[in-house]
Amino acid sequence: MSILHYWLAMSGIVWRELWRFVTQRERFISALVRPLVWLFVFAAGFRAALGLAIIPPYQTYILYEVYITPGLCGMIQLFNGMQSSLSMVYDREMGSMRLLMVCPLPRWFLLISKLLAGTGVSILQVYVFLAIAWGYGIHAPWEGYLGVLPALLLSGLMLGALGLLLSSLIKQLENFAGVMNFVIFPMFFLSTALYPLWKLKESSHALELIAQFNPFSQAVELIRFALYGQLNVFALVYTASAFIVFMGLAILGYNPSKGMMARRTQA
Repeated sequence: MSILHYWLAMSGIVWRELWRFVTQRERFISALVRPLVWLFVFAAGFRAALGLAIIPPYQTYILYEVYITPGLCGMIQLFNGMQSSLSMVYDREMGSMRLLMVCPLPRWFLLISKLLAGTGVSILQVYVFLAIAWGYGIHAPWEGYLGVLPALLLSGLMLGALGLLLSSLIKQLENFAGVMNFVIFPMFFLSTALYPLWKLKESSHALELIAQFNPFSQAVELIRFALYGQLNVFALVYTASAFIVFMGLAILGYNPSKGMMARRTQA
């Protein structure tokens, strides 16, 4: 297989995902409604309870809405990763996933192409959300909007790889909602997306440790620092390591001779 074949396959998968996203306006609107509700409605109550929040890059007190904006960007990517896994399960039940997997190209390449397509969609959603937040009065440094792109790419890949891993484990579409509730909400609420670690420490040291080593927390911290022109090295290494682990397990799960697909065939 030549490089052209790889390029055509990747571009076809990416354009298919983008076209699906463009034609499904409800998916785009729902992806924005969740973080906007948190930003416009719930933030008012949390601000009254927490007052001002400390933003790590500058260690200064700022409005709570400014603190949670990077966390809400992570929320968009988290839900998009789960949505992508839902589409994988649906495609597998409809048979289109089987057609993709019998392609002569390596299976890992096809999965990474699918992952890149989903990550691109999530990054587009995040920038639309940041534009709305900017109109609401939440401004980051101009260079931060460009500098956050690599952080969004890595965090999107990590969360998308988690979605791929889940899609290799979910046998039926009906089970997806339960798995989503089991994964998304603990990851989101036991993280630094809504409140800093020192607030969690005031409540429970165990909760602080869980939040600190939650992959979603480190993805949010990577976005938060990058949006304000800083680099969180620990968050970068942790997120990259989580991506490698999740992606490796996802590739193994979609391996017809070793993964979950083989077990379904035997069953």
